[in-house]
Amino acid sequence: MAATIIVSDSAGKRREIVVSRDSSLSQALFAAGLRPPLPLCSGLGRCGLCRVRYLTSSTELPQPTDTELEILSSAELESGMRLACRHFPRSGDQIELPPVAASVPVEVHEVLASPVGPLRLAVDLGTTSVYWEAFSEGIVVARGRALNPQLGAGSEIMSRLALAARGEAGLLRQVVLDLLVRIARELPGPLESMCVAGNSAMTYLLLELSPDGLAAAPYKLDFRGGVWHSLTPDLPPCYIPPLLGPFAGGDLSAGLAALDALDAGGSTPYLLADMGTNGEFALVLDRERVLVASVPLGPALEGIGLRHGSLAGPGVATRFELGPQGLTCSVLGDGSRPVAVSGTGYLSLVSVLLRVGLLDAQGGFRTESTTPLAMRLARELGASPRGEARLRMAPGLWLHAGDVEELLKVKAAFNMALSALLAEAGLPASELTAVFLAGALGEHASPGDLERLGFLSPVLAKRVRVAGNTSLAGARRLLENMAARKQLEQVADRATVLDLTARPTFEKDYLTRMVFEYVP
Repeated sequence: MAATIIVSDSAGKRREIVVSRDSSLSQALFAAGLRPPLPLCSGLGRCGLCRVRYLTSSTELPQPTDTELEILSSAELESGMRLACRHFPRSGDQIELPPVAASVPVEVHEVLASPVGPLRLAVDLGTTSVYWEAFSEGIVVARGRALNPQLGAGSEIMSRLALAARGEAGLLRQVVLDLLVRIARELPGPLESMCVAGNSAMTYLLLELSPDGLAAAPYKLDFRGGVWHSLTPDLPPCYIPPLLGPFAGGDLSAGLAALDALDAGGSTPYLLADMGTNGEFALVLDRERVLVASVPLGPALEGIGLRHGSLAGPGVATRFELGPQGLTCSVLGDGSRPVAVSGTGYLSLVSVLLRVGLLDAQGGFRTESTTPLAMRLARELGASPRGEARLRMAPGLWLHAGDVEELLKVKAAFNMALSALLAEAGLPASELTAVFLAGALGEHASPGDLERLGFLSPVLAKRVRVAGNTSLAGARRLLENMAARKQLEQVADRATVLDLTARPTFEKDYLTRMVFEYVP
């Protein structure tokens, strides 16, 4: 069924739109082209970026949810402010969209040099962020990043697949194509070719393939990549890397290409973990055997869905330390007072709290402290207006118990996938030669923090190698090297995919690892 609503922007411009009652108001606004790409929390009600104001009498206002009572002030609630992710459209609603200030630029574009030959474009199409590099004769001449314009539909994969199933697949595709065309037009020369590496869902939506096999169990792939594709007449031929499994896509396979597919310095077995909204793992045993697994992590590692979280950018805290001056943090940019905290900044803080005993292994705050520093820090403990335990990180910034729980879920999923891969291979963790960390987890998190949080055992923490953006590096290599493409396609044919969610012990294995300790 449809609902007709009237939407006004902050300048007073009014527009009548017809939207589906089956989508949240936030998704309905996105489908109508009225929701810009913002790092939304997919309906968790924690980011507050989807605020709208109902311009109706107080008797007609939707009742605030518990989440809104926590996020919004009494004055905001009385003025009609609500979170669009928590409500559904109703015919006759009049909505105002207040201006929203995102903590990171929507797009960043840098031109570094003039091309000396044909231009090629490598793209890492992530669920949250899009990174790209244009290069000529092996030299990067331009690069940039942008929020994935599909973010208005939700920050994780399933919300977008659900919207596609409701008839909006074309919109989800078009907003990404528009971004790619805009990037191409701003380059310092014409493009000869491009490669887009993304997870399987992002790839299916880009190519306008039916995502039904990815939306419900048993999950399956009907298209496996490893081909050239024509996206639009405005773009050159595009190579789509092989998709290894339903949720281990071309971003992971491109990462293997970046590590020379099977050698990574000539030493196997090794693990590649590409960590973002989705966690993708490849355990390379030798030149013939590769085991692959994936787990949904949610957007917490990228700072999304955490109360004061943000993608990394100016003013964002990326690391915390406890010293004689109390709790201090490293802030990107000019190093002034932080306005938000990155996902790995949160991990760093939780590691500090575990070390001094202010958090227990289950993620609960403890009031008993045994050291002067911990006792001093404990004075920052308190409760939110709704009674949720929290710790003051910095002026105006709080670590809530719910934030700790979201990070614990990420740890449990990572730990479970790693344990399952090693068990399937019959391989002791001590025999891994390296753990390559790519994506959000590898950018700022220290091996010591990952060991203390229980992501890795002490042995594996010593073998961590930060790999950077392997998806982007691999996309570039696949454009430059035909032999690398052929080799990767052979790797994909041999890969064994573990469906962790289909295992009868999945829930037990996951819950067992919901502690800040490494569980083999």
